[in-house]
Amino acid sequence: MNRCITPYQNSSCEKMNSAMIYDKYKMSTGLIGRSWAMVFLSGGYKVKIYDNEPGQASGAITEIRKQIEELQRAKMLRGNLTAAQQLSLLSSHDDLQQALEGAFFVQECVFEDLEAKHSVFHEVENLVTESVILSSSTSCLMPSNVFSCVQNRTRCIISHPVNPPYYVRLVELVPHPETLPAVMDVAYSLMTDVGQAPVRLSKEIDGFALNRVQYAIIAESWRLVQDGVISVKDIDLVMSEGLGMRYAFIGPIETMHLNAPEGMEDYLQRYTEGMKRVLNTFGPVPDFSGEPAARIVKEICELIPAEQQHLTVRRERRDQLLMELAKLKK
Repeated sequence: MNRCITPYQNSSCEKMNSAMIYDKYKMSTGLIGRSWAMVFLSGGYKVKIYDNEPGQASGAITEIRKQIEELQRAKMLRGNLTAAQQLSLLSSHDDLQQALEGAFFVQECVFEDLEAKHSVFHEVENLVTESVILSSSTSCLMPSNVFSCVQNRTRCIISHPVNPPYYVRLVELVPHPETLPAVMDVAYSLMTDVGQAPVRLSKEIDGFALNRVQYAIIAESWRLVQDGVISVKDIDLVMSEGLGMRYAFIGPIETMHLNAPEGMEDYLQRYTEGMKRVLNTFGPVPDFSGEPAARIVKEICELIPAEQQHLTVRRERRDQLLMELAKLKK
C-alpha cells in the first residue's frame, strides 16, 4: 500500500518539485504520510499522492481536505495560502511513474519493515533521475539498512518527523554514510521552507537523537513506577508540569547553562558530582513485560481507558494543545 506524494512547481510561489511515498498501514490510515502532505502543501508545494492499492490515494485526499478545512475554520492553518489554494495543489495517482514525474524529493512513509522499504526504493529508483533525493520517514531503522539496495546512495537521507508532524515541527535529518553534504543542505532548506524545524545528525546512530533521549526518559520513568517510587499519574506530571514546561522552549543543555548564576561552567562545578551520583543509581534497561508491565498498563488504563473513543478524545486534546503551543512558540 505504498503512496507517493509529489509537491510540484507552483508558479506563483516558484516552488521546486518534490515527492513523497507513504503507506496507510501504519499510524491510522497513513497519518504520517497525510501529515507530510499537509506540511508540504502549507509551504506552497504541489503534492501528488500515490498508492499501489487503487482508491487509497483518493481516500487520503478526502481526509486531508477535511483536516485542512477544519484547520482554516479554527484559524490554525499553516502557511500563507488559504485552504482552497493549498487543496488546489493536491492530487492523487494510481500510477507511480506519473506521480514521480518532475519530482526532486521523494518521502517514503511505509510501515517499519525493511523488505517493504527496499521494495519501494527499488521501484522508485528505477523511475527517477540521479538528482532526485530519496528520503525515508523511518523512526527506528538505520539509513545504511534502509538504503542498502539503492544503487546511488549519495542522494539518500532519513527525514524522521515527530508524530504528529503538522503540529510538532522537529525533523531529524540523518545521512547514509555515503550521503553527499549537498543532499543534507537541500533537505534542510526544504524542511525549513515548509515551516519545520530540521536538525542535522552528522552520522547515523541507532535511535537517532530524539528516540535516544525519549527512551532514556521512558526507561527511568518506567523504573521509578516499577519500583514503587511514584505512580503513573505522578510521573507523567513530573514531565507535563515540570520538565516539559521548560523543554517546550529550551533544551537540556541551555537549561543547564541558565540554571547556574555564571552559566555552564558554573553549573558543572556545582552539580557534576550530584549528577554522577544519581546516574550511578539508575537500574538496568527494563524488560517492559511481566507483572510490572501489567501493573503499569492497568494504572494508565484506569486513567485513560484503552477503548478507541477514549483514546480518540485524548489524541484530539493532544493535537489541540500542540496547535496552541506551536502558535505560542511562533
